[in-house]
Amino acid sequence: MTAVAFAADREAQARFEAERKRLVWRKRLLPAAAVVGLIALWWFAVEAFQIRPFIAPHPKSVAAMLVERFDVLMANLAPTALEAVLGFLLGNTSAIVIATVFVHKKTAEEAFFPIAVMINTIPVVAKAPILVLMLGNGMEPKIAIAALICFFPTLVNMVRGLSDVNPQALELMRVLSASPREVFFKLRVQNSLPYLFSALKIAASTSVIGAIVGEWIGATKGIGALIIQSTYNFDTPMLYATIVVGSTFSALFFLVIGTIESAVVRWQPQSAR
Repeated sequence: MTAVAFAADREAQARFEAERKRLVWRKRLLPAAAVVGLIALWWFAVEAFQIRPFIAPHPKSVAAMLVERFDVLMANLAPTALEAVLGFLLGNTSAIVIATVFVHKKTAEEAFFPIAVMINTIPVVAKAPILVLMLGNGMEPKIAIAALICFFPTLVNMVRGLSDVNPQALELMRVLSASPREVFFKLRVQNSLPYLFSALKIAASTSVIGAIVGEWIGATKGIGALIIQSTYNFDTPMLYATIVVGSTFSALFFLVIGTIESAVVRWQPQSAR
């Protein structure tokens, strides 16, 4: 390689690294700027329109509550986080297993997929009391609700990801005398990963929602229970602080799944994620 070509290659690599860093900082700074802008708008609206505290508290009051009652908020976040994570694991694992069965047994898919659709159409607030009656008033019904709310999106995405393989790649595997196991793990599973992680990122947020809704039906601890107590007591600063804590955990859960996706699905272009 000549000196000119080597210099051009170094320059191109430097431009690529600079562009990559710019995109990374853009993805970090834009959401932060949006959050700051929303808080500033909230601050302005409360002061400009003199909104009553029991309708919308001042951001300073919510920040003070986050600091003063941090131990209470964390104590109530712990059971909700555990329920959400366990529900996430249970619901998504079940969806992946059933999607695998559906792909290999079309009769099973034709028979049971409509039932999964029907169950998904039942509102969560209608499922919750039934699960409480069946499983009691402990953590089990909250985990089950979180699992159910995660289950259907992952099932649909995983079935599509396992099915929509490139026909030419499938034919090549057959020409190479690949076993069904090799076709499944080396072709179908690899093809399904982008679909799967799209569903998992949705499930990371909805599992928290499911756990909170389950706590509304009957719980003495948890983010859902704290929201109900704050509402009944007209303690809007505590209500908003509880919502902030629950939303922050949901966002962090989403980011964890996104980070795992970046590490696992390395062949997918960054712009497609």
